[in-house]
Amino acid sequence: MRGVVMHTAGDVRVEEREDPKIIEPTDAIVKVTATCVCGSDLWPYRGIEPVDHTAMGHEYVGVVTEIGAQVKNIAVGDFVVGSFFASDNTCEICQAGYQSRCAHAEYVGAGGAQAEYLRVPLADGTLVATPAMPDEDLIPSLLAASDVLGTGWFGAVAAEAGPGKTVAVVGDGAVGLLAVLAAKQLGAERIIAMSRHESRRKLAREFGATDIVTERGDEGVARVKELTGGYGAHSVIEAVGTQESMMQAIRSTRAGGHVGYVGVAHGVELPGEELFFAEVHLHGGPAPVRRFLPELIQLIWDREIDPGKVFDLTLPLDQAAEGFKAMDERRAIKTLLKP
Repeated sequence: MRGVVMHTAGDVRVEEREDPKIIEPTDAIVKVTATCVCGSDLWPYRGIEPVDHTAMGHEYVGVVTEIGAQVKNIAVGDFVVGSFFASDNTCEICQAGYQSRCAHAEYVGAGGAQAEYLRVPLADGTLVATPAMPDEDLIPSLLAASDVLGTGWFGAVAAEAGPGKTVAVVGDGAVGLLAVLAAKQLGAERIIAMSRHESRRKLAREFGATDIVTERGDEGVARVKELTGGYGAHSVIEAVGTQESMMQAIRSTRAGGHVGYVGVAHGVELPGEELFFAEVHLHGGPAPVRRFLPELIQLIWDREIDPGKVFDLTLPLDQAAEGFKAMDERRAIKTLLKP
């Protein structure tokens, strides 16, 4: 099969890779209908994380072509959406809603989802079948559910976004934009999107943002405080993963408020004394996407939400390198790849 391999930073190639096979009786093989480039893929692309001939991709939707002997909930021919972490969905951690930290968790991306086929471990606990074969126009939104929508949703839930709340979102990538959508869907009264890019601001407004803040850092914090009568937001979603974005999120939160952090942290260190006196709640990490998949799939199926709008560039798999480059240069919010 063809699959995307990152040789070194900035060097993305589509190569012939070995077809995946059933290894464990709990595995399934999925023929990938659509996959995409994630913002987190840009960390190794930019040389910030090590990479060495690594199979890329952890977001996927497609049709099940083969199942292991112990798979009961998923059948050959099902169209499925899966999380980037495989989980048994039965252990105590999964039952508490934290499938991304399942006692038997495996990183699905290790198999490289930017490819024609993918082996998914723990298929019964990881994959969720759609009610039927989806219409073509629903596929981008279902793909978004496999990571960026589920991650933005977790950020909003962790920040306790809801009725009567003012929510601020730090980060205007796909996750941040879908955190805006999630906050709106969860009933937030006011949503402040922090963005400097016109196309992203426009989409944030479409998804439900009521206010746009273009300033960053201390200036951005001051603007959020100004918009909230000096208090700060009740709920702040951090969707970047840098020191600046995390501190901007914490400082934009009112005392007693909640920060939901879902940006993959790189070099983030929290100052203990400032955190002590901030009196804010911090909750986040790798999103337990599987917790939300049934609800998100139904919302998409019923056409109540359209998260697929974050894909503003669609390319054949063979042009994956251009998809990475476009996102790195901020010419695209998110690239969808069709095998």
